[in-house]
Amino acid sequence: MTQQDRTAVQYHKMTETPIPRLILSLAAPTILSMLITSIYNLADTFFVGRISTSASGAVGVVSSLMAIIQALGFMLGHGSGTIISRRLGSQDTHAATRFASTSFFTALAFGVVLAVVGLATLPDFMMLLGSTDTILPHASAYARPILLAAPLMISSLVMNNILRYEGKANLAMVGLVTGGLLNIALDPLFMFALGLGTAGAGIATALSQTISFGILLYMFLQGKTVSQFRLSAVTREPREFLQILAGGAPSFGRQGLNSIGGMLLHIAARSYGDAAVAGMSIVSRIFMFILSVAIGVGQGLQPVASLIFRAASTALRSSGLVMVAIAERSIVPSALTATLPCVSGTCLTQTIAFITSVLLTSAAHR
Repeated sequence: MTQQDRTAVQYHKMTETPIPRLILSLAAPTILSMLITSIYNLADTFFVGRISTSASGAVGVVSSLMAIIQALGFMLGHGSGTIISRRLGSQDTHAATRFASTSFFTALAFGVVLAVVGLATLPDFMMLLGSTDTILPHASAYARPILLAAPLMISSLVMNNILRYEGKANLAMVGLVTGGLLNIALDPLFMFALGLGTAGAGIATALSQTISFGILLYMFLQGKTVSQFRLSAVTREPREFLQILAGGAPSFGRQGLNSIGGMLLHIAARSYGDAAVAGMSIVSRIFMFILSVAIGVGQGLQPVASLIFRAASTALRSSGLVMVAIAERSIVPSALTATLPCVSGTCLTQTIAFITSVLLTSAAHR
């Protein structure tokens, strides 16, 4: 199957599948991925907690570092993903490749900067994140391998989000779930069998995330996606780069505040000792496990909403109905409310057709 055929098949799937079923098909793999991620975070806490209370506290301190990595990855992944989904809605695959390439290589660059700065200031960095003097050796040992893998981890988040926004949540799930299960299996191996302690937990996380990166990258290199990664395709337009940052700003703000909130909680808790910091770590992991389902459903809706927006806009422009929409504003005859389609059987194509008919009828009634 050629790249053009794959694009056509994916576009047909995203536009002809009933919307509730489409959202569910995208949300279910994402929910599973989020649950597996939460489970391996709990597994990290469980295994490290067997070493000491200070080691448990280190997991909480480093979770703020993980939130920084996620903030950068989500900013670039969601920022480019929404644009890619809209571009695919108008069947502009070249633009999709351009934005995908820009976000991927930018993620690698951001990761390198974070790794260099973090490793150069590691003790001070861990104290800034809320470590105590007794937690510091464990936090530094745990964070060092994670910082080394930061470029790959940020890039993995970008690839995961691009796959979801293309409607390929199953492929994204494979990479994340594989990494999560490997992390759970490698934790006791490196920590206890090889006697590496807290550093072993960091190595297990870094290694599993590196393998996850390789799996996700393989999917792009093998042409399983519509958008591709090419260094030559990276945008030279500052405006397009700013579009990615602006689209990802809400995700960056959310995850950035999560990191800052965790840091402030650990700083407040450390005056009560290592046990208080460890307690905050455990509670936050349980809380994220509960939120996984809600986050998964929301992430299943995002690519559908982006695609509907672009496909509907393209259809309206091509049919000359934009001026009608502008003229009519929000004026829709009340008689039309009785003709609203049943959501349960409606696909994207039918939704666009309905929007078009509403605008035409509204113009006729004016």
